[in-house]
Amino acid sequence: MRGFSNPDEYFANQDHFAAEQLRLREIFLKTELKEEMKWGGPIYTLKGKNVAAMGAFKSYVGIWFHQGVFLKDPAKVLINAQEGVTKALRQWRFDSMAEIDEKLILEYLAEAIQNMKEGKVMKPQPKPLLIPLELENALKKDAVLNESFESLSQGCKKEYAGYILEAKREETRLARVEKIIPMILKKVGLNDRYK
Repeated sequence: MRGFSNPDEYFANQDHFAAEQLRLREIFLKTELKEEMKWGGPIYTLKGKNVAAMGAFKSYVGIWFHQGVFLKDPAKVLINAQEGVTKALRQWRFDSMAEIDEKLILEYLAEAIQNMKEGKVMKPQPKPLLIPLELENALKKDAVLNESFESLSQGCKKEYAGYILEAKREETRLARVEKIIPMILKKVGLNDRYK
């Protein structure tokens, strides 16, 4: 993917769904959103916060709403492109110019802008800390080790747990527990030396 320094350069170099992208751009520019470049394509922001974006794919051109989960979607046009993965993002796909309804898109954009102004933002949920059995056993056997581990930040705990969990064999997991015990006792993170 070629990187573009600004939206004008991006749109000047599109050949796939080029007319549709330009039409969507015209619609976006009728709003108060600021046009910027992120992740290789145009994105539309409000006070530095991502509201919507667009891009062309193999079989469609799409716009997506970063907090689309809050949109009412009266026309039932929004989809979750990665069910079970994407929580807030919603996408609207167009196969042709005929499907681009300016009035309807402007209604959705107006609602997305209003939602952003009201602070409707789905924050990512932190993943729970899963302590591998091998580490759990070591912590149960040694109160000082357990106290040191508990004093670490949640991020450090996750690094240690992940380091052990990624090993497939029990022998490897046990060897990794032995390797990290001195580091935990020093109350340092697994990757602190690289930071």
